Amino acid sequence: MPVVLSLNVAQKTMPVDYARAGVTGIDKRPVDGPLLVSPVQPRGEEGSGVAGDSIGDWTVHGGEYQAVYAYAREDLDWWQSELGAELHAGQFGENLTTQGIDHTNAVVGEHWRIGTALLEVTGPRIPCRTFAEFLGQRGWVKRFTQQVRPGAYFRVLEEGLIGPGDEITVVHRPDHDVTVALFFRAVTTEAALLPRLLAAGDSLPPEVVELVHKRSVVELDPQA
Repeated sequence: MPVVLSLNVAQKTMPVDYARAGVTGIDKRPVDGPLLVSPVQPRGEEGSGVAGDSIGDWTVHGGEYQAVYAYAREDLDWWQSELGAELHAGQFGENLTTQGIDHTNAVVGEHWRIGTALLEVTGPRIPCRTFAEFLGQRGWVKRFTQQVRPGAYFRVLEEGLIGPGDEITVVHRPDHDVTVALFFRAVTTEAALLPRLLAAGDSLPPEVVELVHKRSVVELDPQA
């Protein structure tokens, strides 16, 4: 059965010279838990939805549609083999390291019951310079993008406690084809896919809806 293998938080941000904010909370470490997971305000107003977790730059991370980030242990193991280096739970900045559930092909808008909390899939993680510098991997952004193993972001629909060992149950799956993988490809390498994302409705982050509409305007009027 799908489970949470590890619950990970950054108990404080660390100063770095490669992050725009000068600090980062990407280095998350396993904790015993359980921890309270709560809905948060839009990006810029609040950070993580996981109690005790720190985020360095609220302007680009955290907020309602990125309240929780999860990554599969199976994908960490794949990268571990590719990189020839051990990857501990939380090293990709994920709050939840899971086992037995596919994030890449999850449908945006899926509801996952984990512990006593209810989470909604809202999209993929997009790699950035901070991620690359933290791992010390040259060309990491391109390499991570090519493999389409981004993990999934969630917003919190119902507050609750999540801890290691909690079962994960998909209790709702929308009737559309906007997967985390499709979303990721649309905003990274295949912009022609962007209009398809609108099928995800209110589960789609507002900035992505804006991106789709901007592209539509440009296509109709290249001078816009």
